[in-house]
Amino acid sequence: MFPFSKKKNNSNPNDEPEKVTIYKEIDKNEEYTKKIFSADINKDFTFRTLTANYCQKKTYIFFYSSIVNSEKIYNGIVRPLLEADGKTINNIITIESLTEIKSFDKVFDQINSGKAVVFIDGETTAYSVDVADFQARKVGKAENERSVKGPKEAFTESIGVNVSLLRKRFHNQKLIAQTMLVGSRSKLEVSVMYVSDLVDQEILRNLQKRIESLSVDNISTIELLEQYLEERPYSLFPTILYTERPDYAAQFIEDGYIVLIMDNSSAALILPATFWSFFHSPEDRYSRFLFGNFTRLLRMLAFAITILSSATYIAVTNFHSEMIPPDLLLSITSARERVPIPLFLEVIIMEIAFELIRESGLRIPNPLGPTIGIVGALIIGQAAVEAGIISPIIVIVAALSGLTSFSIANTSLNHSVRISRFLFIISASLFGMLSLVGALVLWVFYMSSVKSFGVSYFAPLSPKYKSTGDMYFRNIIKHEFWRPGQVNPTDKTKKNPNNKGDSTNEKNKFKS
Repeated sequence: MFPFSKKKNNSNPNDEPEKVTIYKEIDKNEEYTKKIFSADINKDFTFRTLTANYCQKKTYIFFYSSIVNSEKIYNGIVRPLLEADGKTINNIITIESLTEIKSFDKVFDQINSGKAVVFIDGETTAYSVDVADFQARKVGKAENERSVKGPKEAFTESIGVNVSLLRKRFHNQKLIAQTMLVGSRSKLEVSVMYVSDLVDQEILRNLQKRIESLSVDNISTIELLEQYLEERPYSLFPTILYTERPDYAAQFIEDGYIVLIMDNSSAALILPATFWSFFHSPEDRYSRFLFGNFTRLLRMLAFAITILSSATYIAVTNFHSEMIPPDLLLSITSARERVPIPLFLEVIIMEIAFELIRESGLRIPNPLGPTIGIVGALIIGQAAVEAGIISPIIVIVAALSGLTSFSIANTSLNHSVRISRFLFIISASLFGMLSLVGALVLWVFYMSSVKSFGVSYFAPLSPKYKSTGDMYFRNIIKHEFWRPGQVNPTDKTKKNPNNKGDSTNEKNKFKS
């Protein structure tokens, strides 16, 4: 038990850290800090003792040597304390971030976050100095959202670098990077970024309330935080947009959306999200008007093929053979006469085989992955056809269905579409086109019921909002007069050469 005076400090050293305030006697602060951090066995926990020149008092500096910049500690803290003269520590330590701390729970949070904490004898206030130097990758290219035309930079695992990448693309004093803590045992920072005079305050408060209400030991990455924040964890469709590209995130910030960033994750979360934001590609806006919309048309076609091609083939072949031209029907029948399994099972086998090849290609080292995936698919398909297990046309249908799924830009939506494909295959095997159309209608109804932080999934199409019209196809950029109405931005109009100031005539022209 620490000998302490209740008149000076009513804290009990055996209390939880959040109940213990800073002691006036520096030896008590030293002993308690060392005890909490297990200094005798925790070898990267480091402390330095010295006598401050400006006040001639004993001073302790505590920090983790593995996550701080040693040069900053010496040149910014130790050397000034030993040599400089002044009236207060604020005049001695000149590093940009110096924070006063009154309780030990803040002391421990600061040390764990890469800060150095300074105790001075006779003071009930400690001082936190930002000397963090967490190791991280340099800025590289995005792996999953590659770009042919446009910026190549991607987020890294450092929250400071990621905030910098966003500020590099949006120069405005209203861009806020609000810091919040998540986790009760391991507290990590989440940076909530938004433009204060654009964001909808109701959506912002909703997000802040969800983050503050999280009761969990540790949330180490943005990918885990996404699962804690979403409203319907069992939903087939994602409701928070995940991106590796700072240029894409900056586009959403400019329109009044909110972006979340964390350490340890080379990506950001954008919210609220709609179906259209998952369907679009970051590169759509970098291409010229006709080229960008042409790629979107191809993506729509690929989207329809990947979810319906296999199911439509089953429905037409098993239940509506009269819809097939006679020559093609004879070709299909002759190809299947040696196949001993039902058509439904034949399609399922090929679809699962394609998914297995895709998954194994992701796990194989990069130099071997593409080669083994392509060769494996060819060998397995040819061997299965020659063995009479499947028919040749099924290989074509399954390959078409699988390959077109790669055109879907967003990884999260890609998984949703791949799962939906199996649901449609099962429904088509029951009653043909009748059950397939019914399943498709229910699928659309289900998507319509999904909301992301209060915003409908199909907005601004349903319900209808004023927006740039960037749903199926995008407008010419200089004709974009409105921000997305579904996120209720404070400033709904954009300033551009064709919309000077608050020109009523231009707005009415756009409305009509």
